[in-house]
Amino acid sequence: MTYFVTGATGFIGRHLVGNLLKRKGDVYVLVRKQSQGKLKELVERMGWDAKRVVPVTGDLSKPKLGVSAAQLKSLHGKVKQVFHLAAVYDLSASAEAQIGPNIDGTRHAVQFAESVGAKCFHHTSSIAVAGYYAGVFREDMFDEAENLDHPYFRTKHDSEKIVRETCSIAYRIYRPGVVIGHSKTGEIDKIDGPYYFFGLIKKLRGVLPPWMPTIGIEGGRVNMVPVDYVVDAMDHIAHKPGLDGGVFHLTDPSPRRIGEVLNLFARAGHAPQMSMRVDARMFSFVPAPVRMALANLAPVKRFAGMVLKDLGIPKEVLGFINYPTRFDNRDTERALKGSGIRVPELEDYAWRLWDYWERHLDPDLFVDRSLRGRVQGKVVVITGGSSGIGRAAAFKVALAGARTVVVARGEEELLKTRDEIIAAGGECHAYTADLAELPSCDDLLRRIFADLGGVDILINNAGRSIRRSIALSYDRFHDFERTMQLNYFGSLRLIMGVLPGMTERRKGHIINISSIGVLANSPRFSAYVASKAALDAFSRCAQAEFSGHNISFTTINMPLVRTPMIAPTKMYESVPTISPDEAADLITQAIIERPSRIATRLGIFSSVLNAMAPKVYEVVMNTAFQLFPDSAAAQGKGGKDEQPSSEQIAFAALMRGVHW
Repeated sequence: MTYFVTGATGFIGRHLVGNLLKRKGDVYVLVRKQSQGKLKELVERMGWDAKRVVPVTGDLSKPKLGVSAAQLKSLHGKVKQVFHLAAVYDLSASAEAQIGPNIDGTRHAVQFAESVGAKCFHHTSSIAVAGYYAGVFREDMFDEAENLDHPYFRTKHDSEKIVRETCSIAYRIYRPGVVIGHSKTGEIDKIDGPYYFFGLIKKLRGVLPPWMPTIGIEGGRVNMVPVDYVVDAMDHIAHKPGLDGGVFHLTDPSPRRIGEVLNLFARAGHAPQMSMRVDARMFSFVPAPVRMALANLAPVKRFAGMVLKDLGIPKEVLGFINYPTRFDNRDTERALKGSGIRVPELEDYAWRLWDYWERHLDPDLFVDRSLRGRVQGKVVVITGGSSGIGRAAAFKVALAGARTVVVARGEEELLKTRDEIIAAGGECHAYTADLAELPSCDDLLRRIFADLGGVDILINNAGRSIRRSIALSYDRFHDFERTMQLNYFGSLRLIMGVLPGMTERRKGHIINISSIGVLANSPRFSAYVASKAALDAFSRCAQAEFSGHNISFTTINMPLVRTPMIAPTKMYESVPTISPDEAADLITQAIIERPSRIATRLGIFSSVLNAMAPKVYEVVMNTAFQLFPDSAAAQGKGGKDEQPSSEQIAFAALMRGVHW
C-alpha cells in the first residue's frame, strides 16, 4: 500500500505517518520547496526510514497541490490512499488566513487524489463543522449545523462540504475533537484548547497553597482527545473495508465539563482546585442585550483585555466556555470494535500533559530574564550612584550593557566610580547634582538629554535618613523638610522630567528605592518613613495613569543595608543587615521583572498584621520603641552609644531588616 499525506509535518500528521510506516509501502508527503529541510529534520528526529518517506514538492494553495504534471504521471496508479490533514487549526486566526488553507487547500487535495487515481480520499475534518449546535450532533448530520459565524467553524464546514459534493472517488471523513497532547509522552506542539488556561493555573500555584479552595467556572462540556487515539483510530478505520462514505467522530464518549478539566490539570500542577464552580448559565435571566451592552463598555473591555493578555488567553476562547454541542460516535465505536483502541481517561495522563507543557511550552521559558536583555543599549540613571546600593547597582547594569549614568553630590567619589566601571568594561557617565535643590534636578536632566537623548530607566536611590524620636524633634522641623526635599521632591522632580519622553516613546521604567520602614511603620523614623511613603503613594497613583503607555513603576521596600547612611548608628553594627551587593540584586530583579513592588516577607507580614490587628501591632512597635533608645547624637549629647544589649540583638534578629 502506498500513501500520500498532506500536513505530514504537523502535529497529527507526523504521528499518522509514523503509524503508516508500520505497514508495508512508502509514504509520499507534500512539502513546499522551502520546507524540505524541516522534513529532513523531522525524519531524523522521529527515526523514520528515510527511503520510505518520499517528499513531493508542491503547494497547498495551487490546483492539484501544485504538483508537476510529470510527478502526477509518475504517481498515477501508485498512490492508493490520500490523507488530507493540512489545514489551519487556530481559533484566533482571521477568516482570510483560514479560507486559503482550509477551503482552497481541500479542493486542491481532492483534485490531486482524482488525478493520481487514488482509491480513497481520507479527509481530516473537525467537530467544528457542527458550529454551535444545541444538542447531540450525530455522525450522519451535516446540514443541521448551526451558528457557523466563527471563521474556523465556517471554513471547516465548507471544506468538508467540498469533499461531500465534489470528490468523485471514495472518501472517508474524520471529525476529531479538540486534539491535545500524546497520552503516553505528553508531547504537544502548540498552546491550544485547555493549555490556554495553564498559565492561570500556574499563577494560582504561585500565590496560593494547593489546599486552598478557590472559586471557578463550571462551563459546558469540552470534547478532548489525545493525538495518539486520533491517529490510531484513523489508521484502523482507513484500512477497514466497507466504510467508504462514512463520517467518524473521533471524540470522547464521556466528555467533561470545563471546570472538571481545569481541576484535573490543577491537581497535576499541584495548584489549588476550584472547590466551588459557578455555572454561567445561572446568569441567563439577564437579557442578552443587557449582557452585550455591559461587555461592550470601554472600561469593561479594556480591563478584560488586559487580564486576558496577561494570562495569555485569547478572547475567542471565552466563547467556548458554554459550548452546547454533544457528539454521538456510535459509528466510530462500531468501526473500532475489537481493536482495543479507545479514548484513555484524562486523569490517567493529565500529569504528562502538564509536565510536558511546563518543561517545553510554558511561555515563561522563552522570556529573556537576563539583565542584559533588559538594559543593553538603554540609558539607566542611578541617583546616589557613587557609593553603597547605587554604586553596586551601577556596576551590575553597566557590565550588562547599559549606558549607565551615575549621579551624586560628591565629585571625587563619583568620578572614581565612573572610572572603575569603565575600567571593568562598562559604559558609564557621571553627573554631579544636588537633588535636594530643584533647579539642580532640572539642570541634571538637561545635561543628560543633551548628551544621551533620553532616559529609559530611572532609579531613585539617593536618600537621606534621620533616626530621631518625635519628642526630640519638636524644635527640629527642618529634619522633616530636608528629608522630604530630597527623598520626595527631588525624586519627584526627576520623575516628572523623564515622563514626557517615556510617554512619547511608549516605554520606560521608574524604580524608587523605598524602605521596609514604610511597611513596618518603624518608630523614630517618622521623617524618613513619611518622605518615602509619599513617594510610594505617588508611584501607585502614577502607575494607574501610565500603565497604558507601557511605563512601569516599581517600589522596592528595601530592608536595612550596610551603607554609609546607617554608619552613625553604631547599634546597627550588631544587627542583621544585607550588603549593598544584595540590595543591588533586588534592583536588577526589579529591572528584569518590572513588578509593582518588591518587599521582604517580613515587610509584607508587618503590613498585613498592622491592617488586620492594628492594636496588636501597636504593642509590638511600642515595645521596640522602648527597647531601642535614641542615639547620643540624636539626643544632642556627646560620647558614644552604649553597646546593644542581648535583648536588643535578639529582637532585631527576630525582625530582620527592620530599622530600629
